[in-house]
Amino acid sequence: MTDTRVALVTGANKGIGLAVAHGLGALGFTVAVGARDEGRREDAVRGLRGAGVDAFGVALDVTSDASVAAAAEGLERTAGRLDVLVNNAGIGGRTDRGAQDPTTLDLEVVRAVLETNVFGAVRVTNAVLPLLLRSRSPRVVNVSSNMGSLTLRTGPVMAAYAPSKSMLNSLTVQYARRLADTAVLVNACCPGYVATDFTGHASARTPEEGAAVVVRLSTLPDDGPSGGFFDDAGVAPW
Repeated sequence: MTDTRVALVTGANKGIGLAVAHGLGALGFTVAVGARDEGRREDAVRGLRGAGVDAFGVALDVTSDASVAAAAEGLERTAGRLDVLVNNAGIGGRTDRGAQDPTTLDLEVVRAVLETNVFGAVRVTNAVLPLLLRSRSPRVVNVSSNMGSLTLRTGPVMAAYAPSKSMLNSLTVQYARRLADTAVLVNACCPGYVATDFTGHASARTPEEGAAVVVRLSTLPDDGPSGGFFDDAGVAPW
């Protein structure tokens, strides 16, 4: 595996994450499928391998320090380095009983959403950063949403989910600034309103269409941007 580029995709057992795994695998990456559920994780790995992708599973709960540390140690043993990290794992959070109405906001829902969407991305990024720094062209892609854009203000009012993506975008900038003197490029993107379990499949946009911007940012040239927020059209306001 030493000559093969290695990518870790969190939440890669379904939806956009799985489509990203397929997209990177088609480009010759070995893909580490990060997911909590063992059965779904192994099903995803089997499907990827059936499609000709070199893939293996990584037990990964982004809300658990111990799980993330164990995953990083496993990648160290298995691959020795990491070329691409896609922080895709995310949740929308409960919306019943006004849980995400800002005037009746359930702070436990906010905590749960931040734990996965923000703290999870930080946990994983920091745990695998030493592996990324061994790569010649390391890339970090944070899967965000234009619902977190203070300019666009898209989607329904979701006062836990939307601010979590605003914070993820802001953290993307902080990482890019901190790592500016390294080869690591860190960017965020909006895959769009995609037909997944998250959206109740209420969209004509496919996971593959949503994954395209993630794959593009994962394979930026060495002089590519860092600290940006992108969608299909290019730079997106946030």
